[in-house]
Amino acid sequence: MNEDTGSPADQQATVPLRASRGARIDLTRVSDALANLEWLGPPVAGSTDRLDLRRVRADLELPIFDGSATGPIRKTALIDLGTPAVLGDALVVEVGWQSDSMAPLFPVFAGHLRLTESSLVLEGRYAPPFGRLGLLIDERILHFVARRTAQAFLARLAARVEA
Repeated sequence: MNEDTGSPADQQATVPLRASRGARIDLTRVSDALANLEWLGPPVAGSTDRLDLRRVRADLELPIFDGSATGPIRKTALIDLGTPAVLGDALVVEVGWQSDSMAPLFPVFAGHLRLTESSLVLEGRYAPPFGRLGLLIDERILHFVARRTAQAFLARLAARVEA
């Protein structure tokens, strides 16, 4: 999944997403976690058209904090992760996800993770489902859901790589 969505028309059909989390990160643990993705989910062999991406099947979570549910809402997704690159004091990794089933009903995300010794940042763009109608729905509720899901993903990664 490539973060560059191309033309300005494509950018209008997508929504920026940024989530961050402060943490004490052990960059050696990051390298280990990104080398072996079993902690995230089982690999999906031969399913991406790009050789530089690895795909796993994993649950993305939407935490519910208001007591209206017994736990987080989960949706199985196909998560693609690239090879970490060192940029200054950070490791940068291409990341993207899409629903494993009923894909047209769920957003598709493409972006990158930036990991330093003190923070995790997820930044990219997602395409809401249903075209223009999805963009309207996104303004009301979907962006909140996307941001919470991204924060839960960062929390899961942080639990794996914190010093």
